[in-house]
Parts: sequence; structure tokens; C-alpha cells
Amino acid sequence: MIGIIGAGQMGGALIKRFIHSSKFSAKDILVKGGKSNTAKKLQEELQFNLTDTLNDFEDCQMIILATNNASILSVLTDLGDRIKEKQIPILSVAAGVSLKDMQEIMGEMYPLAHCIPNTPVQVNEGILAITYVETIESEKKQTMQAILSVLGRIVEVPEIQLDIFGTIAGCGPAFVDVFIEALSDAAVLNGMPRAISYEIAAQMMKGTAELALKTNQHPGELKDSVTSPGGTTIKGIVALEKNGFRHAVIDGINEIMK
Repeated sequence: MIGIIGAGQMGGALIKRFIHSSKFSAKDILVKGGKSNTAKKLQEELQFNLTDTLNDFEDCQMIILATNNASILSVLTDLGDRIKEKQIPILSVAAGVSLKDMQEIMGEMYPLAHCIPNTPVQVNEGILAITYVETIESEKKQTMQAILSVLGRIVEVPEIQLDIFGTIAGCGPAFVDVFIEALSDAAVLNGMPRAISYEIAAQMMKGTAELALKTNQHPGELKDSVTSPGGTTIKGIVALEKNGFRHAVIDGINEIMK
């Protein structure tokens, strides 16, 4: 049983992916929502287990905290003694609450992890950055990784790097969506129907990303492989550079990080 506390945007994405994976089903998911009816509405659709008490989480393999930052520490404080005695691994996906903050409530030896996922976890194409307390046992760590593996790729990073990871992986999809939209606009301007232009642009992005991941080639090498001297592709790239394409991306990331 996987326990998820919080059913908002990220909590809902996690719930949907776990249920739609081949590894888990609705009966394997226990959820506690907040004051809104979001969890109840989602439960009516997906038929997972819904509770209004934290004590019900004592039989879970792992508990995921997907509430807002302000609620994380109060949830930890309210966890029952049985959960703490069983040392059920707890994972927070809240960006603003550190492992140290959680350790002050749960103790230095409690199996805790801090993870930042992104919305493509809904289709098993997410990327998750995770960091663990130094004292975590390998068995607890393996349990968490096995559960999270259905969401996408997992990279372990120092906690100090979670903010920039969250910006790239969490905000980056919006950047990509804007680029897809711009490609579609250009296609429509040149006579292509909107629907097919979206499909082509999205698949092109997916295929290019997959090629980069599978070949492990430098992005510059992949770019060079489709540009020829005096060709159309390099002319297009020069136009992007002339309009500050790279700088716009870097500036966008830096603006978020302020």
C-alpha cells in the first residue's frame, strides 16, 4: 500500500500514474485529501482508498507527502506513534521543506527523503530528483526507489540542487509547450492545419529528446548532424541566435531562480 497525503496538482498526478501503471492498482493506493473536495472527486473517478485519518497509514510501505509547504510539518507532527514505531519511509515532494526541517520532528534516524517530480510522471516519462537522509538504511532506500520507478527516471542529487532541478524539470515543460506552440504557429502560417502541426511538433520534441538520452551524444553534436554548410537548418539556427534564443531560455531560468 502506498500512502499519499494531498491530492492537488502533483498529488493527483502521482495518484493517477500509480493506478495506471502495471505495478499498482487503485486498491494499492491510500489517500488523504485536504479541506477541498479534490480528493473525493478524484476518488469517485479512480476508486482508490480514501481516508480522513492519518492513523490509517500505518500499514503503508511508503508515505508520500504531497501537500503544500505550510502543511508538511504539521502533518508530520500529527502522524501516529505506530507509524513512527514502524519507521515507514516518508517522502516529501514539497520544494520548500528541507530534510533538516523534517528531521527536527521525526528524528535524525527516521527514513526520510525529499523528491521533486515533474508533471510528465503522469505518462511514465517524468524525471525525479531525490535526496535521502544520510542515515537511511539501504533496504528503505530500495523500497522507495522501487515504488517511484513507475513514475520515470530517478536521479539522486544533493538537496542543495533540488531548487535548480525543480526549475529545469518542473518549469521546463512549460517552456517546451511554448516552443511547441511557436512551431505550430509557424506551420499554420505556412499552410498546415493546426491539429497535425501540434502532433508533428510534439513528436519531434519527444523523438529528439529520446535520441539524446539513448545516444548520450552532446546536444551540439546532434545539432551538427542535421546541419549542412549553407543549408536551411543552419540558417534557421542563425535566425534563432540573432533573436536571442539561448539568452531568452537562460534568462527565463534565472528569473525563476530569483
